[in-house]
Amino acid sequence: MMFWCTMPQMVDDNHTQKMLIQDLNFYYGSLRALNMISMEILEREVTALIGPSGCGKTTFLRCLNRMNDSIPETRLEGDVLLDGEDIYSPGVDVVDLRQRIGMVFQRPNPFPQSVFDNVAFGPRVLGLTGGRGELEAVVERSLDRAALWDEVKDQLKSNALELSLGEQQRLCIARVLAVEPEVILMDEPTSALDPIATLEIEELMRQLRERYTIVVVTHNMQQAARVSDKTGLFWLGELVEFGKTATIFTRPEEERTEAYITGRVG
Repeated sequence: MMFWCTMPQMVDDNHTQKMLIQDLNFYYGSLRALNMISMEILEREVTALIGPSGCGKTTFLRCLNRMNDSIPETRLEGDVLLDGEDIYSPGVDVVDLRQRIGMVFQRPNPFPQSVFDNVAFGPRVLGLTGGRGELEAVVERSLDRAALWDEVKDQLKSNALELSLGEQQRLCIARVLAVEPEVILMDEPTSALDPIATLEIEELMRQLRERYTIVVVTHNMQQAARVSDKTGLFWLGELVEFGKTATIFTRPEEERTEAYITGRVG
């Protein structure tokens, strides 16, 4: 297990810098998918990534916890720092990293097991709990933080696939929360959900922001405006503009940002 050196830096509105990305290039073979991306992600904020399909948002998101490592013939240049430490440095424990930086995917992907076993999976594998009572407490706390406990507390032994899609996605969020992450990455977490379930996930993101740092990829600009503190517009592998969400949506500096937000392009 790697020991991480924490060097917090106060940067904006009393928020601490959680992640720093500097001059990031990412390649699929000879194709450069990301070009000189630099971004600062602050602790306990929601950072939204918007832009047209295929512009590099998800590729960038997967760079933040090394999910792209498993793709053949890819390489990364630049720095991705978590609490001041480069996550791509030799010797970094990737299992430890992905415990600290969890991920919620586009479509709900619960395991074909009970609700309880879905949430208990991570703590069991990582040995984070000392006994059944402690494990049960972790499961309850995680489901509660995911705003799902009241709905499933009498169905813990039921198959998770019997839940609605919105409930399944909150269960997947609870599964991430169970290993006590510091950062949560969300890749289009509401794209498969109906409007009511979407609003429930958005409200959950606002609640989780009090405790966790969140980075969310979304095609829904209204969603970005509703839930995020900072927004970045990606375009053909470049970060066109990044700043406070209110500024990006009302007074963008770049013409491409204004064109995309107003629907003239994209």
